[in-house]
Amino acid sequence: MAKLCVLILFALLGSTAAQFFRKDATPTHFDGLSLDVAPGAYTSETQESSPPATSPVDSPPQPYTSYPPVPSPPTPSQAPPAASPVGSPQPYSSYPPVPSPPTPIQAPPPSSPGPKLRYGFYRYSCPRAEQIVRDTVRNATSRNPGIGAGLIRMAFHDCFVQGCDASVLLDPTPANPRPEKLGPPNFPSLRGFEVIDAAKAKLEAACPGVVSCADIVQYAGRDASFFLSNGTINYGLPGGRFDGRISFENETLAFLPPPSFNLTELIDSFKVKGLNVDDLVVLSGSHTVGRSHCSSFSDRISTPPSNMDPGLATVLKRQCPANPNLTNDPTVVQDIVTPTKMDNQYYKNVLRRKVLFTSDAALLTSRRTARKVVENAVVRGRWERKFARAMVKMAAIEIKTAANGEIRRNCRIVN
Repeated sequence: MAKLCVLILFALLGSTAAQFFRKDATPTHFDGLSLDVAPGAYTSETQESSPPATSPVDSPPQPYTSYPPVPSPPTPSQAPPAASPVGSPQPYSSYPPVPSPPTPIQAPPPSSPGPKLRYGFYRYSCPRAEQIVRDTVRNATSRNPGIGAGLIRMAFHDCFVQGCDASVLLDPTPANPRPEKLGPPNFPSLRGFEVIDAAKAKLEAACPGVVSCADIVQYAGRDASFFLSNGTINYGLPGGRFDGRISFENETLAFLPPPSFNLTELIDSFKVKGLNVDDLVVLSGSHTVGRSHCSSFSDRISTPPSNMDPGLATVLKRQCPANPNLTNDPTVVQDIVTPTKMDNQYYKNVLRRKVLFTSDAALLTSRRTARKVVENAVVRGRWERKFARAMVKMAAIEIKTAANGEIRRNCRIVN
């Protein structure tokens, strides 16, 4: 009789799970909370599947293993550029020790019309390249996890404007006084430039003129994800990017989706860069770390009605001025539960309407994206795996070639 009862219980649980996740089901509850999504807001859409691998990859190396020294042709000795001084970041609590990493995810790099990226690209030309970047990022995030959030954001902001070519790093010059880093989406909020400078200086000392700034930016975003997630986000990343020579402020407004975008606008902005709806939902999860200026969401707490949780809105009103401006625009944490940890808490916050941006709340305005939010919130390890694959895919956007790129000796200026 006991065995019969157990079998009946498993059958009921299986039926319930199937009903919740069946293709035509609308996720309306999470952890006892109603999603309160208007029935008319949903449209019938098919669920996307992961695209098949489209390009072969040489046996990818372990990303966190030092390669043995390999003799290489001598290169002219050149003095490395001076590293920019590290600023005084906002103090955070001591970062916990990183556990032994799991087996890293190594997805084939997406095919692209540009040069082919390869895992272990610097295996022979600069064997310790990835190790040097990782050590630099570890030192920075151990002092201030917020810098890690900035490095992840920098990887995204670089790729969406002119492709993944380190154009976001270029300083203003008389010929180009308004580069990307001065665009409203980047200035003054984007941070982590000093970490890239420090890594580049060490790489130029070890392997002059070999490692691109574009690769450093993407490696740094990868390594920041690793350290902020206590090793649960662990993936290999192919290299071989060239640095771009073009950087314009106005392109940041044209290509970087602002926090005020609705779902249709978000999907369109990602589609332009070859990313799909699943990539949009997954990469939005990076909002689980970092801080935001009050001006990025002030309309959601000052102009009723708002679909933000009333308790969160009350807290934010105490932290933010009524009309934030350049001289009075404080920052608040984006994830009120685990503000310095890369995890799936963001999706739980979305479901509880405890997120800052209109673009975050927009993920519940479609049946298709709401289902993905629920899955990332409740399935352990799902988001971390998908985030790793989406970062590899994003890091292959519009790669430069030797014809329209270079390997900068100083990440802030063209050669």
